[in-house]
Amino acid sequence: MARTTEMRLMEIVVLQDDVSCVIELLGNKGNFEFQLAGNEGAGVTPLKELYDKLQSVRAYLGMDDLPAYREDSHFPQGADIEHAQLIIKSVEELRHQEAGLPVEDEGASARKELTAAINSCLDAHGKELERLLGCLSIGAHVQQVESSLESSGILYKISGWLPLADVKSIVEDLDSLTAGRVSICLYRPEEVASVAAGEEKVPVHFKHNKFVASFERMLFSYGSPQYGSIDATPLMAFFFPLLFGIMFGDAGQGLVLLLIGVLLSTGAIKRFPTWNKFGPIFMAVGCTSTIMGVLTGEFFANNKILVPLSRFISGLWGEPHDHILHLMPSADTIGTVFMFFGFTLAIGFIMNSIGLVINMINQFSLGKPYKAIFGKTGLCGAVFFWYVVFMAIRVAVLGIPLFVGDWIVIGVSLLGACFGHPIERMLKKEKPVFEHGVGVGIIEGVVEILEIVSSYLSNTVSFLRVGAFGLAHAVLGFIIHTMAEMLGGAGGLAVMIIGNGIVIVLEGMIVAIQVVRLHYYEFFSKFFTETGREFKPFRFQYNVKV
Repeated sequence: MARTTEMRLMEIVVLQDDVSCVIELLGNKGNFEFQLAGNEGAGVTPLKELYDKLQSVRAYLGMDDLPAYREDSHFPQGADIEHAQLIIKSVEELRHQEAGLPVEDEGASARKELTAAINSCLDAHGKELERLLGCLSIGAHVQQVESSLESSGILYKISGWLPLADVKSIVEDLDSLTAGRVSICLYRPEEVASVAAGEEKVPVHFKHNKFVASFERMLFSYGSPQYGSIDATPLMAFFFPLLFGIMFGDAGQGLVLLLIGVLLSTGAIKRFPTWNKFGPIFMAVGCTSTIMGVLTGEFFANNKILVPLSRFISGLWGEPHDHILHLMPSADTIGTVFMFFGFTLAIGFIMNSIGLVINMINQFSLGKPYKAIFGKTGLCGAVFFWYVVFMAIRVAVLGIPLFVGDWIVIGVSLLGACFGHPIERMLKKEKPVFEHGVGVGIIEGVVEILEIVSSYLSNTVSFLRVGAFGLAHAVLGFIIHTMAEMLGGAGGLAVMIIGNGIVIVLEGMIVAIQVVRLHYYEFFSKFFTETGREFKPFRFQYNVKV
């Protein structure tokens, strides 16, 4: 299993003349998280003041602000600053003229002249103003960071975290930029005093392809994993579309979601630019919904259009059927429905088990073997969960009754799961074994037993909602199709369009929420015992206030 990206702490010492260009380089790279002295953003730097004045000029001339940096944006040079001051001065003169104008009714001609002068100024300086806004924004960001660095007046010290894979290119670029006038030191996380003392957490960073990366935000919304732990994002990228497709099985509606994903990924939908990064998610759930729709024979709530396809596919390995997986409740399909619910429970068992395995691996790798073995989400809790499930299957399917060995395994595993903390203290020879007394310890253990049994039961049964939503989706599609057939003509067409639209929007949102809930409460809760810190590298973003 993949882990979080390996990180390094880099310390850079540069001359005062080079510090601005070094910060600009790091900002353009976008893979360096500064460790600042703590006064970041304090005060107004000269370039920030000039940038604010230029923004006031832009607003006065009626120009729209930049949506993002232009390609020619860079740290402002002396000529850029002089040009910006000239533009500001020109507009200040226009403002002075406007302040001296008489009442509008009495000075219409003078106001027209002023308007013409403003338009002339806009034509003369508009393009250059856009360029200078980008340059001064970068300059203001650079000076803001520079004012927060440790400095001796001549030398500046820059400290920060970056991925190990990016170290070589950063070092080469810094050496080339400063012509060798730079000193660089690298430290492993365990070599950093603040990390060893527990005062600082190593930032967590992932390197994924575009598809898996689209799920990162969901993971970090729950919490940041600890540095060095298992990366669960690829697992979420697999299970999220799978669960969504099972609950939202309709080939036509799935194709709509797929189309939305394609439009978002290509940037064709410009009204919601922040949603573009979720394009791969829409494409994934669209594909799984379409596949599930083919299996159930649903196409925009119509269960007849795909009958020829279903008969062709099912005929490849036996007798042709109108529906490969018929979920509509009836006397003939009750067995299929029960098997479908059993399948969703199996998915829940697999997800819960993977979560337990991830937690054990994480705890061992983080140097916490006792937490990996004892406790609800440790080996003892996992053995209890797995044994009870397989014992129930054995009794139900094979008819093998319970025997003494079953109760021994269950009892020992429950003992280790519920009294993990006292057992850990005993093995470490810490006294007293029960910190708050034997009586309190026993009561806590009994409560823990009830909590473990109820939580594992609810975590597994909770996945029945996947089957329930899949069944409800099929029934809802049947209702829409039946109403459309009853009305016929234009009325039936309207019912199909409105009904499918409501299902795609409202049920799609509900299903997505349920899938997120299953990941957060049933999956992530198994191994998110402690949270880390998300890697937030410094990068220039025009729409972020300086």
